[in-house]
Amino acid sequence: PVQALANSMQSLRALNGRAFTAGRAAPTSRPLQASGPRRTALVVQNIRVNNVEIPNSKRIVVSLQYIFGLGYTSAQTILKNTGLENKKTYELNEEEINKIREEVGKYTTEADLRRQVAQNIKRLKDIQCYRGKRHIMGLPLRGQRTKTNARTRKGKVKTVANRKKAVK
Repeated sequence: PVQALANSMQSLRALNGRAFTAGRAAPTSRPLQASGPRRTALVVQNIRVNNVEIPNSKRIVVSLQYIFGLGYTSAQTILKNTGLENKKTYELNEEEINKIREEVGKYTTEADLRRQVAQNIKRLKDIQCYRGKRHIMGLPLRGQRTKTNARTRKGKVKTVANRKKAVK
């Protein structure tokens, strides 16, 4: 057993750092590397505000508009209230990001706003008012014509075949 171990050690030394694969010759092209894979520094791509990733490469006013419920005016108001200038998002430091998060937290956005809109539509449907019935039927709500157009609400055209005229 000791002799067999010594022989295997010699054969391993003979490989001289090359990978050993059973059944075929050891590759001669490149030796094994002792270190693991190279890793680059961690780079933060986007900032999360209110569970939404806002883009890094755009200005703050534009980036905030990626949050459902915030438009241009409310984004400008947030900047004014926090006292920040409209710079690129990647230029923000941690303190400025926290100020923006606190200010955005004062608004009804994302899931809360979507839930509120859905509840309003459900209420209209439940009380069977005109707007509720139009929601149920999938038609325009605000008095638009439906004889022509209204394709966005009605969907794709459903062609109805004409009856053949009687031959005399």
